[in-house]
Amino acid sequence: MNPLPEDMENVLMGSQSSHASLRDVHSINPTQLMARIESYEGREKKGISDVRRTFCLFVTFDLLFVTLLWVIELNVNGGIENTLEKEVVQYDYYSSYFDILFLAVFRSKVLILAYAVCRLHHWWAIALTTAVTSALLLAKVILSKLFCQGAFGYVLPIISSILTWIETWFLDFKVLPQEAEEENRLLRVQGAPERAALIPGGLSDGQFYSPPGSEARSENEAEEKQDSEKPLLEL
Repeated sequence: MNPLPEDMENVLMGSQSSHASLRDVHSINPTQLMARIESYEGREKKGISDVRRTFCLFVTFDLLFVTLLWVIELNVNGGIENTLEKEVVQYDYYSSYFDILFLAVFRSKVLILAYAVCRLHHWWAIALTTAVTSALLLAKVILSKLFCQGAFGYVLPIISSILTWIETWFLDFKVLPQEAEEENRLLRVQGAPERAALIPGGLSDGQFYSPPGSEARSENEAEEKQDSEKPLLEL
């Protein structure tokens, strides 16, 4: 077969590919498409995603774990009642652990209010709690005398700082990106029927065809036939 010009081949290949894509659009099952849209809308109606719920659960764990360590510290240092009065009523910044518990309460209230109640989709709330917690814990470690009071002088500040930065990492790298991806996917699925409606239906295979190729010897045979007929005409 004679090779077709490159421009003609590109046009034919483009026509065939566009025809295939159009057939794929028309072959979408409307029932499956509506089921996917309803599933995404059902997730939106829940009000809070699974990954955000996990984040709120971890924030609650942060508060409970720091509270547990603080209660253990109260019991170790001479009984809960006496130590509680010493740390809360007679609060001393240089020797009390109560401000570390207060930071945990502050973090949990701000984060639950921002990301569970208000359903915030921004990082400013977690940035605020992380900055305040890190600054106060650093000042506490430098200025206080906690290291002279046993192991809890090391454990409580370190655990509180680690939990704070885990919350920041989880929200910034898990919660917000996944929710943005889910929202974009929902918009694409909802826009699929509209894009399909703009494409005219009833396209047949006959509308896109390739011209049949000619044989390599066809031109030569035509020339030979004309040459053989010339003597007969001259006679």
